[in-house]
Amino acid sequence: MQLVPVDDPADPRLTDYLRLTDVVLRRLSEPEGGLYIAESTKVIQRALEAGHRPRSVLLQEKWIPDLAPLLADVDVPVYVAPPELLERITGFVLHRGALASMHRPELPPVAEVLRGARRVVVLEDIVDHTNVGAIFRAVAGLGADAVLVTPRCADPLYRRSVRVSMAAVLQVPWTRLPEWPEAAEQLHAAGFEIAALALDDAAVTLDDYAADPPERVALVFGTEGDGLSRAALASADRVVTIPMLHGVDSLNVAAASAVALWALRI
Repeated sequence: MQLVPVDDPADPRLTDYLRLTDVVLRRLSEPEGGLYIAESTKVIQRALEAGHRPRSVLLQEKWIPDLAPLLADVDVPVYVAPPELLERITGFVLHRGALASMHRPELPPVAEVLRGARRVVVLEDIVDHTNVGAIFRAVAGLGADAVLVTPRCADPLYRRSVRVSMAAVLQVPWTRLPEWPEAAEQLHAAGFEIAALALDDAAVTLDDYAADPPERVALVFGTEGDGLSRAALASADRVVTIPMLHGVDSLNVAAASAVALWALRI
């Protein structure tokens, strides 16, 4: 490892880590710069195992022994700073050991992600990074094969998404879809039935749908406030709803994804 002590929060070498709590800044700078931030030893390990390349690492001295085995063969600078300086740089108290600035892998084509898959999740315009991360964790834990996100959906590789997913976003295959109806054309071409999770008078219940599921299904979940767009609903082959009680009409989108995936588990 190239251990590099740092003592100046304005050091230009630390630009990747500045003001990580500023969501607007990170949304603009991370994709544009081709980077994402991996937080914690576990997430960095998962990223390396997935074949992602780090650009640099930032940590406290006490975490060097934990990171040393992971970075033994990685020729990147490892910036070492005291806790108070790390907080000034990042904007938060770093509890999880280390941060790594990682090069983003190139997203695969939709057809490649769908090849061999049977259960996939489509996220339409979900803007909350916590929900995106939680859905990826549900996908990994409940056995779905991939996630597809629409052009305006929040970034799965945003720091909070990665953390909430427990690094599942680094394990689950994913890519971005085009707009509807082109997205539907690609899903249908791969043999998928499109099932939209939504409230609709013509919807079938999840219980009935799970009783005789299609061989390949793409479950589509919509944004937290308005739900699925008209274009998504028009592209769906079926509309499915989760039966609810006590006057509650819907669940949080992450919870709904877990319920639906459990019901359709293979």
